[in-house]
Amino acid sequence: MPTDAAGERTSKVFEGGTEHVVAHVRSLIESGSLKLGGRLPAERELAQQIGVSRPTVRAGLRALAAMGVVQSRHGSGTYIPGGPPTLGSEPLSFLAALHGFTTEEMFEARRILEVGAADLAAERATHEQIATMADEVAGLFASMNDPQGFLVHDIKFHRAVAAASGNPIVASLVEMVSALYYERRRETATRATDRNLRDAAEMHQCVYRAIRARDSKAARKAMNEHLVHSGAFQAEEVAGKAQVPAKALEPERAARPARRRVRRRRPV
Repeated sequence: MPTDAAGERTSKVFEGGTEHVVAHVRSLIESGSLKLGGRLPAERELAQQIGVSRPTVRAGLRALAAMGVVQSRHGSGTYIPGGPPTLGSEPLSFLAALHGFTTEEMFEARRILEVGAADLAAERATHEQIATMADEVAGLFASMNDPQGFLVHDIKFHRAVAAASGNPIVASLVEMVSALYYERRRETATRATDRNLRDAAEMHQCVYRAIRARDSKAARKAMNEHLVHSGAFQAEEVAGKAQVPAKALEPERAARPARRRVRRRRPV
């Protein structure tokens, strides 16, 4: 019993020390002492500043790294990452496993986030960001025979739209959900039909064109339509079916005859 009690006290002290490390780094950031791209003090110095052991400092830094707040560089030190903020997808993956997130729930969340992001992107996207979207759409058309490669361009396109929204919170959330989507979709992407890939590429192109035209309403509509159809496509892949259910498509789209695949160099 004494040993258990001592171990429990040690654990609580360790956990409390870790919280002190996290709080200390937060205070350095809030005070402006640490900025994007900045290097944290060495472990020994942090341990002295906070009044904890170096193992406790390391545990605190690991917790911060899991949150995406710091990044360790071998032989160089620990830094505050530069560039847009990112949220780790691991917590969401655990929640998905524990609570059994469904495909429908995931795509519903994506529509809530990404339809709004497309709206903002139509207003705020820079020329460079629009060019990035164009490159990813071109990559989609060029990857028709490579479902996994197609999926990579798909994810990059959505991240580009989110970044173009100009809202770092939205971009971070889309990044996190996209990681979960990629984790699930890569297991079923090889079952995608040629028709599904072609339709998906064309719908991405519609989103791109609306954003390029600075048409927020059209961008919202195109993104929503794309995600509704994408959810149906993934459900089909999971079920291992060969055709898209007609109810998942608009009447005129379902009745449209199949067209020959055309390789395109760049969206217009």
